[in-house]
Amino acid sequence: MNIPIDLLYTHEHEWININNNIGIVGITDYAQNELGDIVFVELPNIGDDVIKGNSIGNIEAVKTVAEIYTPVSGEI
Repeated sequence: MNIPIDLLYTHEHEWININNNIGIVGITDYAQNELGDIVFVELPNIGDDVIKGNSIGNIEAVKTVAEIYTPVSGEI
C-alpha cells in the first residue's frame, strides 16, 4: 500500500494535496482496494461551492457505492 507523506488525510480515506491555494483531492490506496473495480465517478461541477465534510460526489464500484467527502471548504 502506498502512503505518501506529503498529503493530508481524512478519517474517511480521502486525501488532499494543496499547492499555491489549489487543492487536489483523491482517495487512498486502501479505499481503492476496498472498493474493487471502479466503474463510475460522479464529481461536482466547476464553480460549485463546497463545505468541509459534505459529500461532493460518489464512486460507483462493482461491489458498492461510496460517497466522496470534501476535506476543505472552497470552490471547485
